[in-house]
This record gives sequence, structure tokens and C-alpha cells, in this order.
Amino acid sequence: MFIIDAHLDLSMNAMEWNRDLRNDVPTLRSLEKGMTDKPDRERATVSFPDLRRGNIGIVVATQIARFVKPDSIIPGWNSPEQAWAQTQGQLAWYKAMEEAGEITQITDKKSLLKQIDLWNDGTPNDKKPIGYILSLEGADSIIDVSYVEKAYNYGLRAIGPAHYGPGRYANGTDATGKMNQNGIDLLKEMERLNIILDATHLCDDAFWQALDNFNGAVWASHNNCRSLVDHNRQYSDEMIKALISRGAVIGGALDAWMLVPNWQRGISMPLEMNCDLETVFKHMDHICQLAGNANHIGVGSDLDGAFGTEQSPYDLNTIADLQKLVLIFKNHGYSDEDLDKIFHQNWINFLMKNWD
Repeated sequence: MFIIDAHLDLSMNAMEWNRDLRNDVPTLRSLEKGMTDKPDRERATVSFPDLRRGNIGIVVATQIARFVKPDSIIPGWNSPEQAWAQTQGQLAWYKAMEEAGEITQITDKKSLLKQIDLWNDGTPNDKKPIGYILSLEGADSIIDVSYVEKAYNYGLRAIGPAHYGPGRYANGTDATGKMNQNGIDLLKEMERLNIILDATHLCDDAFWQALDNFNGAVWASHNNCRSLVDHNRQYSDEMIKALISRGAVIGGALDAWMLVPNWQRGISMPLEMNCDLETVFKHMDHICQLAGNANHIGVGSDLDGAFGTEQSPYDLNTIADLQKLVLIFKNHGYSDEDLDKIFHQNWINFLMKNWD
């Protein structure tokens, strides 16, 4: 099955984790043997070879750099200008990987269809470039709204205004409060440029405000269900229904604390918490039940988003194992047409509807 993954922090892994993603996952783990600076060392799940092995030919790949105030317990950069510079370093890595033939940027219908045709031409995928759609996770690095057009011009096609905690444009996970005028101005500029609003990480106040003030395309790259795991990071059924009414696609995330209740980060382990890919299915299926169809879900794994196998479903070794989800959905009675929608066509239809 051809798979599109709507959320991968590739440049963060390359730049901050210092992983050369041209190596396969076993090599990445071997190179990190004995390292303890990050909790997920020796537990990587994502690489270019493993993406190809999993027939994952298109990804939504992020830039990410949070601004934080000096007293913040959340890591980040001490000025918006530093955060912007970090995203530009990440952009330089994407461009270098393009020149190396590993990836190719997708920015419009033409480049999207070209990539789909390439990956469905019947030849082996092991040398094909992986298509990437550039997204910004958290808008703190946008120095002012004039920088949105600069980012659009280098290929940015989606923005999530918030990440964790309070943000410069919107408050995110574990925070509360509505956007100020600069957040509304950001939404209007995104709408003018036809940049997708990624509702992921918006706190409840900002979520509803954003939907009221943004008339463009909305998706949720990596979110699960609050009715199954009660946390503000998740979407309530009411929020999910609002997204469905806007034609959104919601990507199922594979971070274990979002999948099973009572997860304790750094303590709980996937096997003992019975966190497997079947659990991922339950969240994605719940959205289908609310929608009455399979038209609004997709994969948005967030694998290697500052966690590895220690905080992923226990039956997933590398990102190639996303293919196991196909059989799980099939075993639960989803049709072949539904499977196509869930694993790639919903994202494709969304982009074809909203892009030039």
C-alpha cells in the first residue's frame, strides 16, 4: 500500500539529533550506542531507507523552532530571530537532501501528481526520491507576519500556529487563552497565500477562535481522540466534528502517551501498557464513526518526534511497519476503497481540492 505520512520532524532529527537519515534505522541505532543526551537514543524509527521500505513516498516534513522566555521550563530559542535562523538551517538541510537525490519538494498539484506517478510506476522504490511537503510546527519563528510570504516563497505550505505552551501567535498544548491580534493577522496572511492551517497543538480557546477567523483549508496533521485518552492535546468529539465539517483530514499519531490512558513519560513502557498498532486503529476508527465514513483520517505518525521505540506501539520497529496498519483496518472490515482513502487518497484529495 502506498502511504502518505502527514507529520515527520525530519530536519529536527538531522540537525538537533545529528542523525544522517540516509543510514537505515539499525545503523542509526548502532551509531548512538551509549549516548544518553536524548531519551530516545538507540531507539530511532525513521530513515530514508525505511521510508522507502514501507512504501511511504510522500511525507509532510516540518520546520520547528520554538521561542521561549528565559524562565521557561520548555526548551527553545531566546529570540524569534534565533528561532527563524534555526528554521533556515533546517531548510538548508532539506535543500541539501534534494541535491543529493534523497527527497523532492512538493508545492502544487503538478509536483504532487508527478510524485504519485513516479511511486506507482511499477519499478522498485529503493532509489526514488521521497516527496516532502514543508510545514511549520509552531509559528514562533515567524519574526513578523511579513515573513510568512518569505516562507511561502521557499515552499512552506502549512503552518501550525502553536506547539507546546504559550506561543507568540497562539497558545498550544497545556496552555489556555485566545489569540491576540497578531495571531489573527497570521491567519489572514495564511489565508491570502493559501497556506494550510494545521490545527494540531492549538489549545481549545485558540482552536475555536482559529476556525472562526480562518476561511482557508484546515487539516490536523497528527492528533488523536480525547474520548479515549483524556488530555488537552487530544481532540474532543465536538472538535473532531467541527474539523469534519470543514473538510479536514486528521492524521493518527503514534506517540504512546496519546494512545493509552495513564501513560507516565519516562516510566511506562509500550508492552506493559498494551500499546500496540491496534490502539492506533481505535483512535482512527473513532473518527470514522463520528464522520460516518473513512474520508477524514490518514496517517500522521509523528514518529521520532523526540521519542523512539520506548514510546511507540510495541509492534512497530521502524516506520516501515506502518504497513501493518493496513491489515489491521482490513481485518476490522474496512474495504479496499477505504484503505486507499486512509493511507493516501484522503490527503491527495485534500490537496487536489485546495491547491492550484
